[in-house]
Amino acid sequence: MIKVLFDLSKEYHFNSLFPLYREMEKDPKYDLWIHVGKDSKRFLGFFQIPDKNRIASNLKKEGYKLTDETSGWDILVAADAVREHKKYGDLVRIHLDHGVGIKTSRIRNIVKQKELYYHVFLEGQYWFDYIKSLGWENKADFHVYGIPKLDPLFWKKYYDNNNLIANLELDPKKKTVLFAPSYKPSCIEFLQDKIVDLIPTYNVITKLHPYSWGTKYAPSSHYKFYKKLSQKFKEVFLIPKRDYDIYPYLFLADTLISDTSSVINEFLALGKFGIIYVLPHFKEKHSDGMEVLSVAPKDWLQGAFPHIFSPDDLIPAVESALNPSKEMKQKLKKYRDYFFVGLDGKSSLRVKKKIDEIIEK
Repeated sequence: MIKVLFDLSKEYHFNSLFPLYREMEKDPKYDLWIHVGKDSKRFLGFFQIPDKNRIASNLKKEGYKLTDETSGWDILVAADAVREHKKYGDLVRIHLDHGVGIKTSRIRNIVKQKELYYHVFLEGQYWFDYIKSLGWENKADFHVYGIPKLDPLFWKKYYDNNNLIANLELDPKKKTVLFAPSYKPSCIEFLQDKIVDLIPTYNVITKLHPYSWGTKYAPSSHYKFYKKLSQKFKEVFLIPKRDYDIYPYLFLADTLISDTSSVINEFLALGKFGIIYVLPHFKEKHSDGMEVLSVAPKDWLQGAFPHIFSPDDLIPAVESALNPSKEMKQKLKKYRDYFFVGLDGKSSLRVKKKIDEIIEK
């Protein structure tokens, strides 16, 4: 038996790991286990409270095998560069990123661990070209096979829009706008009051980043405002804190509003038109001088996704995204083909076959 450890350092990373786990468990030669991290949340603004027990309990109920053992494994699968990596010893490291956006930390964190070697699976040619432009193409084995995280979006009948509309009590006659800002920096401060202008023309779903609930990285005002808004207006729904999976809502939404979040590219993968809020004071570089983003927000998906530079741009941008021009459609196709390969629900199968090859060498 080949022993495989899936490292779940954050609960919301489960989306990245699940499709490959699902594929590998079909093969009897693999013995699959999950290691749950602390995933601490801030309490009263100061205390760090681990959420591990709750996460582990939920996974056990679903039939997953859990372990705290970090040695004796043949393969480690993670959604980010693994911290305390030395305790895992010498094994095959598989990297499946938890975001498919333009934040450079996804590759920066790997390269910083100079003594380790990863097999990194990328969603498309764009990211490999960017890595190559940095001269880092030999820092890991990069495989442009598509990324398993996106697979459920293309599994037939996996998401049920009609059922979700009924559960949220949305008006099926109205278009649905998904507001999914990042946590830091965020466009929340700019669009907080302006979001109300979407009512009552549209259904509005707000999905906050998991960090926006914990108050470690973002103020509590982020979720308190939208909680009150959802209580006041029937057209507004705030996705609960425990519901970390944004994909059912991405699949449902007619358009999306965000800033630097990877959900923008995930919406692109669906062939839908989203809206990018260009933050005016975005910190452009990491402490070591590396760019925080692989492309400037004002240039990201330019010509396909409408860009907002002021709260007053919101309503026209939504109307544009919901009624894209011929030129926007042509641009979107070019971006989609460059950013992604294999949008067919089978990336996890391709990744699994590559892991088979790696193990057999």
